[in-house]
Amino acid sequence: MPEELSDKQRRILEFVERFLDEHDYPPSIRDIQHGCGISSTSVVDYNLKRLEERGLLRRDREISRAIQLAGQQRRRLVSVPLLGKIAAGRPIPTPPDTVPPGYEEIEVSEEQTRGRAGAFALRVEGSSMIDALINDGDIVILEPTQSCDDGDMVAVWLKAENETTLKRFYHEGARIRLQPMNTSMQPIYTAADNVEVQGRVLASIRSFN
Repeated sequence: MPEELSDKQRRILEFVERFLDEHDYPPSIRDIQHGCGISSTSVVDYNLKRLEERGLLRRDREISRAIQLAGQQRRRLVSVPLLGKIAAGRPIPTPPDTVPPGYEEIEVSEEQTRGRAGAFALRVEGSSMIDALINDGDIVILEPTQSCDDGDMVAVWLKAENETTLKRFYHEGARIRLQPMNTSMQPIYTAADNVEVQGRVLASIRSFN
């Protein structure tokens, strides 16, 4: 690492390299801010510009997560719609098959969507999936599907309750078990005809907010 770098710039480069190794997608500016203990996103942006000038990384300012280390193969990013929130603790009412007006799009790697057509994202509320390393505020990337295998992590629509939830899915005879990944929480049992699978989780994005 060049000697003339400041302490902040060194920490940023080390954090970006570590984040890419752990997550296989680039960090956001806010990820860097929190991960490096920097006071503001503007300070992060300033130091990223200095690192760019020295040829140590590159980024696309039109895309929120597009930071690449020098010499690293550029990952292809794709846009997916962030369609709102889903409860990962107690189910909350969320109308199915609805795209909110003015919905946000986020950039993710092709590895995260696994090349699935129609992939979409939801922000998780609640703590029932923490043992699967999905925390309150994290984002999950899903493929649209109406079928799944036992053990799949899915977003399901509970028709009678008019609610959605994120759980692991298991067939148990005439009923379905929706299993939280939190040992302090109980599973949801319901009739098979009360459950409509809406999406299967492909990947998750950690939130540092």
